[in-house]
Amino acid sequence: MLLRVRSPDGNFRFDFAPTADVSELLAKVIETAPDADPTSFTMSNQPRGNEAPFSSLTGRSLQALGLGHADLIFVGYKRRTATASTSSITTQPQTTTETATRVWENVTEEPVDVYWRARDGKIPRSRDSRFCTHAAKGMCDYCMPLEPFDTGYHKEHAIKHLSYHAYLKKISPKSTTSATSNLPPLEPLSYKVKVPCPSGHPSWPAGICTACQPSAITLQSQPFRMVDHVEIASHETVERFLRVWRETGSQRFGWLIGHYEPYDVVPMGIKAVVEAIYEPPQEGELDGLTLGLPWEEEQRIRSLSAAASTPLTVVGYIFTDLTVSEEDRTKTIYKRHPGSFYMSSLEAIFAATLQKANPTTSKSSPIGQFGSRLVTLIVTANKDGDADLAAYQVSEQACAMVEADMIEASVDPGIVRVKDEDRSQESARYIPDVFFTYKNEYGLEVKKTAKPAFPVEYLMVNVTHGFPSNPSPLFNSTKYAIENRPGLENQTIESVMNNLANLDAPNIHDSRTARPGEAHKRRELATWLSDWHLVAFLDTTQLFSPDDVKLMMRIVSSPNLLDDLSQLDPLLATEGWTNLMAFTQTTAAASSVSNTNAMDDIPQDVLDQIAAQEAADRASGGGASSSGGIRICPHCTFENSPGGSDCEVCGLPLAS
Repeated sequence: MLLRVRSPDGNFRFDFAPTADVSELLAKVIETAPDADPTSFTMSNQPRGNEAPFSSLTGRSLQALGLGHADLIFVGYKRRTATASTSSITTQPQTTTETATRVWENVTEEPVDVYWRARDGKIPRSRDSRFCTHAAKGMCDYCMPLEPFDTGYHKEHAIKHLSYHAYLKKISPKSTTSATSNLPPLEPLSYKVKVPCPSGHPSWPAGICTACQPSAITLQSQPFRMVDHVEIASHETVERFLRVWRETGSQRFGWLIGHYEPYDVVPMGIKAVVEAIYEPPQEGELDGLTLGLPWEEEQRIRSLSAAASTPLTVVGYIFTDLTVSEEDRTKTIYKRHPGSFYMSSLEAIFAATLQKANPTTSKSSPIGQFGSRLVTLIVTANKDGDADLAAYQVSEQACAMVEADMIEASVDPGIVRVKDEDRSQESARYIPDVFFTYKNEYGLEVKKTAKPAFPVEYLMVNVTHGFPSNPSPLFNSTKYAIENRPGLENQTIESVMNNLANLDAPNIHDSRTARPGEAHKRRELATWLSDWHLVAFLDTTQLFSPDDVKLMMRIVSSPNLLDDLSQLDPLLATEGWTNLMAFTQTTAAASSVSNTNAMDDIPQDVLDQIAAQEAADRASGGGASSSGGIRICPHCTFENSPGGSDCEVCGLPLAS
């Protein structure tokens, strides 16, 4: 039979046999009250009065006490009191427990969240010449600043979603004196059955009640978005990513490495700035790709990227979905459009899985996390048949439905299927009622069941994207080979040393011991080193210690590196750099010997022609020669900057 119990700790339900001893009931009640004194429990059939100690009822059955199915009993007890000798011991655990229940107060938010929390985000307005009748320094309803969530402003500027912090401003209590003003306003969604049930019955699928089952779901467009804009710091970054598809026709996937910044185009907006694309091991195909998750290099890439001058992280991912047109091989097929789909159901479920695995820390959520800023970039074709980008996220409803194992992909890419309920013990799945609303042909709002399927658009959140008008990427080079492109690009230590030898890196010194004429060489070296893929590769060679690699990442990502080349000095002084230069010199010397031996095989008449041509080139160059704009003084051989007429060292004319 089922007994209902009401105690100072809440309401509970327990199943017992009618012949069960009252001590079994006491044991169940004690489990719900860990702070109670076990000797003080009393039982009564009414809220106050008629209490009987459990100790006086031991040995009697529940049936003998006159209890029947669904009866309500009232249990009372005293709390344990801590003695003076134990108070010093119990104080710390109690403090820890209290802190743990308010985890949102101790989380560290991202810098962009700290930035917006320190501002009110109000939208300024100038004085309206038509309606404002006050003085220049006055203010009225026509010119006072608007709230960041103002509906009229968003409609006027065609902003579909509120930014995350504008949404927080909208739902946060206006009063700071109410009891709820200090509580986090966001509540993470969950469509899973509560286990164990607060009412005490056996967990699903053995039983379910209104206390543990999720409520019915009505799908609707999410009013806010965690990221408002995606900015690609360099156009070359995307162009290099597309090289694999252009040369092989195989689709490609990459993780977006970047950081978050305020985005003033949207009130209290946030943008993800992409500085590099890391391509994990994968197998591309004409209509898809195979990818390993979780990716093995994630921790290394995250740790290395975080060492940049502006700490970087994984802000999203990008993949191609391009098919060449049979009619015109220079064009691609336009297949993502209003009459088809923008994001397939499989892609939406994949995005929800990754977003759930990459939550955003938040002081506005009781669990210290809410949503995700992981964005999805899709390289697809536009109406003109050219490759174009599209940026999306999926809603919190999508993430909750995937977490509850409620939905699956459909054969039709624009449709999401709702799974069937499963009561097996191995994979128990409870599916609540799911609805979505739409406007019919008469313009009326209609609610329809989402079972067995619904459009994928109900799970999507649009994000804008673009390139900066004045690019200023953290890294100055995108020339080095990209990882995991066997056959197309190869990352080898030999290629690194060859490039360093060509840059004369072994003979470049720090700023204190630099020789005349080294400035342009240091600049070329700094530019070549400022490549995210190069630093990521050197991290795998074990030539540099982890600290030295992080130092290199911080130096080569400095915004003013090319203006202050002395920043290279700490890198040039590391043991790893010294060893690399030694290997580079040895390799260059061996290559020189090999080339000399190869010259022995060239016929003498060819060598004579080469020597004659070099002599003619020297004669036509006059007294001063130039190489890449550098002018060499014929008197002291100093390499001068281009544009001057006299030597910067000896002062004599450069032309003899």
